[in-house]
Amino acid sequence: MTTTTKLNRARYRKVIWFFARVFMHAIWWDLLLRRIPLIRAYATASFLNRWQRIARRFRGVALEMGGVLIKLGQFLSIRVDILPLEITRELADLQDEVPPADTEAVVKLIEADFGRPINQVFAKFEQQPLAAASLAQTHRAILRNGREVVVKVQRPGIDILVQTDLKAIRVALRWLKFYPRISRRVNLDWLAEEFTTVTSNELDFVAEGQNAERFAKDFKADPGIYVPKIYWEYSTGRVLTMENVAHIRIADLAAIDAAGVNRSQVAKKLYQLYMRQVFVTHFVHADPHPGNLFVRPLSRLRRELSRTSAGAATEGSTPFQVIFVDFGMMAVIPERLWSALRNYAIGVGMRDAHRVVQSYVEANVLLPGADLKRLEEAHQAIFDRFWGVGMRRMRDLALQDARYFLQEYRDLINEAPFQVQADMLFVARGAGILSGMASNLDPDFDPWAETIPFAEGLARQELRQNWFEVWQEVLNLGRMAITTPVKLNEVLTKAQRGSLTTENALAPDARRAIYKLEAGLNRLTWAIVFLGLLLAGILLRVMEEPNWVNSSVLLLSGLVFAFKVWRRGD
Repeated sequence: MTTTTKLNRARYRKVIWFFARVFMHAIWWDLLLRRIPLIRAYATASFLNRWQRIARRFRGVALEMGGVLIKLGQFLSIRVDILPLEITRELADLQDEVPPADTEAVVKLIEADFGRPINQVFAKFEQQPLAAASLAQTHRAILRNGREVVVKVQRPGIDILVQTDLKAIRVALRWLKFYPRISRRVNLDWLAEEFTTVTSNELDFVAEGQNAERFAKDFKADPGIYVPKIYWEYSTGRVLTMENVAHIRIADLAAIDAAGVNRSQVAKKLYQLYMRQVFVTHFVHADPHPGNLFVRPLSRLRRELSRTSAGAATEGSTPFQVIFVDFGMMAVIPERLWSALRNYAIGVGMRDAHRVVQSYVEANVLLPGADLKRLEEAHQAIFDRFWGVGMRRMRDLALQDARYFLQEYRDLINEAPFQVQADMLFVARGAGILSGMASNLDPDFDPWAETIPFAEGLARQELRQNWFEVWQEVLNLGRMAITTPVKLNEVLTKAQRGSLTTENALAPDARRAIYKLEAGLNRLTWAIVFLGLLLAGILLRVMEEPNWVNSSVLLLSGLVFAFKVWRRGD
């Protein structure tokens, strides 16, 4: 797909018009009316209801039009850092399931890619699809050597729809630059590029097949995970043929129980697999929804698998494998974040709030001036309250303690000191889906118990790798012990001569107080200007006949008011 692909103009106008109405709603209600005292209370009280209705309307548009809009809705559903929970909940169950494409058009696409009739490509091709999504659909087939396969085929004409949607989304992201609360936390240009790249890659089936093989290589030593084989001689850029590995869907709890597989072990295995993807291999399956994960019971291999930790079963239960499919949406964690992620995992596993916050600093995900001490206090409070608590109990405690955390850490919540790395958003999306899946498999699943041994392993590995750096630190301390008396004598000498100077820096609390004072004075100045212009305009209108002069003064006062309202959103 190239940038010269023809756009669907009617679709583009419809998507742009939807986004435009959303932005006009936000400007009118949340930037203008919420600043007017008589209307502020209603505008504030109706905020969640209004945006829930908008989220529901977006769901309807996405389901009607398909394409990238469904992917966008799924992506927004995990952005709890910038969207209220009530809104993300409306989008959480937006499933990528649409009516199948015309079978004749699908067959023609396959024949065009292979240059011969479909019966010369496959011994059998089932025209009724297994599943249909917004970008592609899958069909069962049998190769000429008798192997059962699944054929993934792009929806005919989908490249035009994807290009159209991505262009509209890029325009909407440019509009968001005018909303500082978001633009200062997310590099929107980078986000647009990342979203475009990841979505476009989903239409490159050669890249998807290569992703599957890389993922299989990452976990080749783990018998508890399985990745389908890719049949390259039956694949093209728009057709991907792979081994048929369909077993029990990971969301089919009744079937998992009936097979004798321990669901808590499945949740544990899934969590471990994602910990390794994020913190070790740095190559993450970013779309782990229930349709892309299966559980394969392995009763015949009970004895062999019981000797390993991967896929091992508890006494009386059946060993299993977790099967991954659909490698179109993969996230590659950049090398610049590897060390920060490792430190984060070690910090969480060791309940070390200081190390967790320092990992944020290392990853550059904090806004300038963020209060590190308050962040440490908040993380320590979370560790103290939720450590060792299972997923079910964690949700209950979160609801119970919500008011306490809102009151105790209101300053942090209001400031929201995090700025999001665009190339980590899809990792966050996968982690959000994983959390819900593990909770569904085992409501009492304890993520802390699984994190501790993993973090300890990372810490031991870090110690082995960094032994030379530790030795260098010892040498540095030795040099400091020698040079410190000399430097101390220099300081005392300068003090005696009166040439000692010092530099002062404001504490975070003082800096915030000055910012608030400055903002208050700024508001007062604009209020005086606005009132002066307003009164001048009114007096001119009363004392004289209406003309362009007094009308202009009134208009100018209105523009000053509107400008000030807009600036208050900064």
